[in-house]
This record gives sequence, structure tokens and C-alpha cells, in this order.
Amino acid sequence: MLRLNVDMKSSGDGGVGTLGIGALAARFGLATHVLRHWEAMGLLHPERDAGGRRRYRADDLTRVATILILKEAGLGLNTIRILSAQADRATRHGILHPAAEELRSRIAAAQASLELIEGGLHCEYEDVTQCPNYRRLIAEPGAFRHTVYAGLFAPKNACIDEAVNHYLATGVLPSHDSTCRH
Repeated sequence: MLRLNVDMKSSGDGGVGTLGIGALAARFGLATHVLRHWEAMGLLHPERDAGGRRRYRADDLTRVATILILKEAGLGLNTIRILSAQADRATRHGILHPAAEELRSRIAAAQASLELIEGGLHCEYEDVTQCPNYRRLIAEPGAFRHTVYAGLFAPKNACIDEAVNHYLATGVLPSHDSTCRH
């Protein structure tokens, strides 16, 4: 679990209550080029000191933690950028709805895969394909379709990416029904 410690100290160059890029990157286990990339994408907006060096405040630490948590949840950087730039509830819901649907689909696919694996584990037959319970599981309507289409062949974040790309291209969120074609 990611924990945020905003008790910052100066690095000795007059940046009281701020961190340099190296210290911030180290705090989160990131490379400095990742923070520069996020800044180029508009995700971070560090202040600059008199020498032009980036100085990160407590709000920047919160943003980095938020980016990492949202990435861990499966969201891409473009999606995170839109979510952090928009306070509009409809925009947030328009982007997160397909993300939630895709996650539900991946969870269902993982659950179906787990049932299949557990069926093989509990089978007492030498050849698992001869086990009646295993055969019942694979004979269920849509057993493979659900697992394959929802989890294996559909690209991760495909539905979210479609909604974000549509929004970036048009400035309009697609309807929930037309967002995902997978």
C-alpha cells in the first residue's frame, strides 16, 4: 500500500518545505525521467527555484501518489490527466464508467479461470480432461468465450482508451452504451 508522508524538509538550497526531483523520485521509488514525463504530459506542475530547478511541494507529492494509485487501478496517463484536469462530475463518470465495466469484466474472467483451475486441482482423475466436474465447467455456455474475450484477447484498458480518445478528439464523452465495442 502506498503511504504519503508530506513532512518535508528543505534540501539546503532555500526550498523550505520542498523537494528536488531526485528526492521526490526516491521517495516513490521512481526514476527522475518518469516525473519529467508526467510534467511534460501536464500531470505535474512543479515550481522552479532561482536556478531553474524543479521544486515539489506537498500538493505535488499528493499528485504523484494519486497518479501511482490510478495507474495501479489500470488507468492510463491520458485518462489520469483528464481526470485531474476536470472537476466536472459528468466527465469523471463518463471516463470511469467504462473503466469500471472493463474491470468487472476482467474480474469475471479471472473468476471463471479460477473455477477452471480449481476444478483441475480437485479432480481425482489422472487425466483432468476426463474429470466429470472439469468437463461440466468447460461445457458451460460461454465458459471460454467469457474468459478469452473478457480477459485474454481484449487489450487492457481498451474500453477506457476508446472513451478517452473519443473525448480528446471531440471534446465530447461517448455514451455509456457506445463506449466499449469489445
